[in-house]
Amino acid sequence: MDLNFTLEESAFRAEVRNFVGEKLPAHIRDKVMNGVHLNRDDHILWQRILHQRGWGGPGWPREFGGPGWTPAEQYIFEEECAAAGAPRLISFGLKMIAPVLMAFGTPQQQQRFLPKIMAGEEWWCQGYSEPGAGSDLASVKTRAVRNGDFYVVNGQKTWTTLGQYADWIFCLVRTDPAAKKQNGISFLLIDMKSPGVTVRPIITLDGAHEVNEVWLEDVKVPAANLIGEENRGWTYAKFLLGHERTNIAGIGIAKRELARLKRIAAAEGRLDDPLFAARVAQVEIDLMALEITNLRVLAAESAAGREKKAPGPEASILKIKGTEIQQAITELMMQAVGAYALPFKQADIGPDYAANLGTGYCNLRKLSIFGGSNEIQKNIISQMILGL
Repeated sequence: MDLNFTLEESAFRAEVRNFVGEKLPAHIRDKVMNGVHLNRDDHILWQRILHQRGWGGPGWPREFGGPGWTPAEQYIFEEECAAAGAPRLISFGLKMIAPVLMAFGTPQQQQRFLPKIMAGEEWWCQGYSEPGAGSDLASVKTRAVRNGDFYVVNGQKTWTTLGQYADWIFCLVRTDPAAKKQNGISFLLIDMKSPGVTVRPIITLDGAHEVNEVWLEDVKVPAANLIGEENRGWTYAKFLLGHERTNIAGIGIAKRELARLKRIAAAEGRLDDPLFAARVAQVEIDLMALEITNLRVLAAESAAGREKKAPGPEASILKIKGTEIQQAITELMMQAVGAYALPFKQADIGPDYAANLGTGYCNLRKLSIFGGSNEIQKNIISQMILGL
């Protein structure tokens, strides 16, 4: 298995690097490189810049308007974008619902939704978790009852990331309460402007409004918005989660943030402390090992020529280690600046690079929980890889 990039892939890397260097707006780059919160307009602007270049759907095949990149080219694109300070692409549309639509959607659904996702014209959010269904996702209670050409949906979703911006939500709903938990679930696409949809903010410890709860009260959803077959939503949900978990690993972002950690630690004189320097070195070693693992997965995907197939249980390995590394980096940043990393920084106190470290640390605690907690991922590995 050759993990080296080919001459063509190296040329592609140079093309991406030049494009991002020229087209990425400076104000967005500065925000990303300094850990400053990005707003909706920042994300939409970058998505539309990519779309104009023909790169709006980096992982999409040509038949759906994407560039048809190989897994290695997708990896290079994400690594170069992260290194240059480009925003992480909002995954709910591009990397979660889009692959589901491509694999299981009708031609009408594909034509209706995919172009608007790629162009940044419609924002999606995820309706999986509920107050009583998180890692145990098969316990969803949101109910959808068929009534002619519509489903009537009632229930509650929670931890809905950026739902306040969303035009659409893809939801797991229970359509057969008498069936075994996994067998009675369907996958619906719901217009967030529908009567009966209410979005309520959940303000996190750092004072940010990133997540929400979504209430669905007698919401009428056209039956044409059902993905695939009724009561087979669990199959589509697992397919989607494979893509989400691979995306969460965030190797390119971790490499960028590791470089930021080194800059901060050097400015604070912490790299002169052998113990602190050793912890930074260990994180870097772990990240290098994770990158090699990811490249092996990419090589296997390329060799297999996968089509309409989600990443396998190896996605759980990437998710576990990737999230642990990202959390370790934010923890070391906090330790490097000490009390200056308080989430609510007072004016003119401490260095500028410490201003957002506390909020970043708090925010990234979620990584080992969402997309299926890391404990759940370990169960998947033990069953599907180790055969235990």
